[in-house]
Amino acid sequence: MPDPYGDWALLTSAMTEGYDAVPDRERSRLRSYLEAVVATRPAPVHTTVAFNAVYFGYDLGGDGYGGSPLCLDDFPVITFGECAPVLPVGAMVCVATGSDPLYAEIVYREGAHPEVGALGDVPAWVSGAPAGAEGPGRPGADAAPRRRELLLPDLHAFGPALSLSPAQLHRLRTRGRWINEDGHVVVDVCYPSSQAGRRDDLTAYADHLLTTAREQLLSPFVPVSLAALVGGTHDDDLRAGLLGLLDTVRGVLNSSSLLRTWGHYAMTRTSLADCWRDTGPLGGDDLRSLVAAVERAATPTRRRHGLVAPVTVYTAVGPRIRGFPGAAERLRGAGYAAAVCRANVALADVVQRDSDRGLFGNGSRVTLDDAFEGGGVWRSHHPGDAEAPGDPLVPAGRGWNSTLPAPSEPEAEGELEPVDLPLADDASLGTGELLRSDAQEIVWRAPLRLAHLIGGWFPLHPFVAEELCQSHGAPPTLRLELNHAGETLDEKEAVQDVTAELGDLSGRLTGIVWPCDFFPGLTLELRRLRGDTVIRLATTRLKERVQVGDRETGHCYDPRVLTREDVPGSSRHGDSSVGLGPRQLVMRTVRRCGLLTLDGHALMDRSVLPSAVYGRLPARSQAAALDAALAELLAERLLEPALGSRDAWGQPHFPPRDGQRTIPLIGYRPARPRVIRPWGGGEPGGEGLRGGQVVPGHLRRLRPGCSPSDVQRAAFREHCRRLGKADGWELPCGYTFVTEHTRGG
Repeated sequence: MPDPYGDWALLTSAMTEGYDAVPDRERSRLRSYLEAVVATRPAPVHTTVAFNAVYFGYDLGGDGYGGSPLCLDDFPVITFGECAPVLPVGAMVCVATGSDPLYAEIVYREGAHPEVGALGDVPAWVSGAPAGAEGPGRPGADAAPRRRELLLPDLHAFGPALSLSPAQLHRLRTRGRWINEDGHVVVDVCYPSSQAGRRDDLTAYADHLLTTAREQLLSPFVPVSLAALVGGTHDDDLRAGLLGLLDTVRGVLNSSSLLRTWGHYAMTRTSLADCWRDTGPLGGDDLRSLVAAVERAATPTRRRHGLVAPVTVYTAVGPRIRGFPGAAERLRGAGYAAAVCRANVALADVVQRDSDRGLFGNGSRVTLDDAFEGGGVWRSHHPGDAEAPGDPLVPAGRGWNSTLPAPSEPEAEGELEPVDLPLADDASLGTGELLRSDAQEIVWRAPLRLAHLIGGWFPLHPFVAEELCQSHGAPPTLRLELNHAGETLDEKEAVQDVTAELGDLSGRLTGIVWPCDFFPGLTLELRRLRGDTVIRLATTRLKERVQVGDRETGHCYDPRVLTREDVPGSSRHGDSSVGLGPRQLVMRTVRRCGLLTLDGHALMDRSVLPSAVYGRLPARSQAAALDAALAELLAERLLEPALGSRDAWGQPHFPPRDGQRTIPLIGYRPARPRVIRPWGGGEPGGEGLRGGQVVPGHLRRLRPGCSPSDVQRAAFREHCRRLGKADGWELPCGYTFVTEHTRGG
């Protein structure tokens, strides 16, 4: 059985490029290990938990992470019933108690809105509502919104030595002070921004590892370090590599014939089959009852006279299954996550098998409306044929949307104008990152955005804003010193007096005169000495100039921001599609609305292009002009045709994945020189690089009674120096270090 600390490293450099770039033999080794992890863990295994297992070395023999040299003191502390920071699935935490702390891994989370009824009945506005929503159509104005969440900690993830006895755990549950009676933790999560509340699970976990759990991520004691896999410790490289690894893990889980997935949660097909055969609580009979109840929830009763008004019912799976007789005991601990995922899989299977895109024979339409609140909220509507069909398993948030003001009526068809496209909601797009915060200075990095260029401003890091708030009353005037690496700036640009506008939780510099060759996506590094009134802003040079779309640059940039915001119709003078020709409209729409890859490519469903340009279906002449423009762009290879697929959750993939519906895509490929993996990389199934595969240095667990040689101890110390870890000189007990080498030829 493959082992993260075994002779063969389970994570390889190719995996940092994403699932599609990984050779089959590497996928196979990782798949064998992760299948064993899913079979061993009591709860369904989330993609992030699967990543933890292989990255931090989960032992399948019963010790879990107990045999891994993780620093428990670095774990964030959570307290039952209190406000907590964002803790995504996969976060390793310390649960506060009145005596000894509980070390755990968060293996499941869901919304725990107080207005969800005990039998799963959900007010329409709650389904799909953003974090911080206060009521129907009221999203809330708090810059740092809160949301009540239920977290399921695996209290046995760190092995018997750090686990409670059954009697101790029973006492904690009974008291209900540190965990509730089911062994779960309910907290009010404080999001730093409304955008953070919309981030997908993988992006949220990547942010957690790169900030809160950074020391844990960059530990030299993991089986193979992320820094070694990406070849450095630059934050951009670490983020891209981490997201690539998470994509690889997700792809491996989805590709296993032994596993089924619901969203990011994987479970064995054997456990699902056993559940359907089970005649007890939450077994096959209860699942069939749940499915029938959701299918019939909106079906009106027969009346002798008059028309029946439309009926819509929202049902939350988690609270609903608690109502089954005898279910309480099976919903304790990890059993709750398993039951919720199985119930959602059962509903999804019936919708896919017995309905026409959610429309059942009884006239009701059943769709997934919210994948997070209450374990998943399903919408039942009658009459279902009155609604436009869509993918029934893509969370639509119709409940929340139904409470928002109706959009204004579109113009007549002959006068239809292109719409001004909002930026696509890419969770991690353009967010800044803290590089250093110590007693001397604060250093952070962020990309320049189009709004910054147009408005002449730039956001401050919250730490800087907080310090300025404490030391100044009125908005302070600061000196901004610009250094455009390798370029000469005008005196008025190089040193500027700017104003710091400060809010309760944020701040920004205003009155900035941006140099003429600054562009959306340009990476800026800022630093401020503690107590100083000077902020230094600098760009970073690339080794050589590159051509990105229509722009040539010799400076570091964020390719995702560049793709999204450096589009036709956008400049520091404004952002509008008015006056653009068909070619420019097509290019603008693909770049603004397409699915972004890590390296800034945009992939868009070809069928939705006309409606995305105009906001609704255009006239025939307009559609024909767009088709002609698209054909020209494809012929000139400024855009490229591709085939992708769409999974049950509406997530597009490239290349298309087995068992998923194939869809045509339009692809925007921005960077012409030195693109390593423009459309998913390498060749799936390939055998890696010619001349052998480079295996990065990694730890290997020793057999009992063995010890590492002095040569390996010295090699590990040098490995730590390269990772910048001055505090990790000695090998942990029971491990040796395998130096970087080349395998094969």
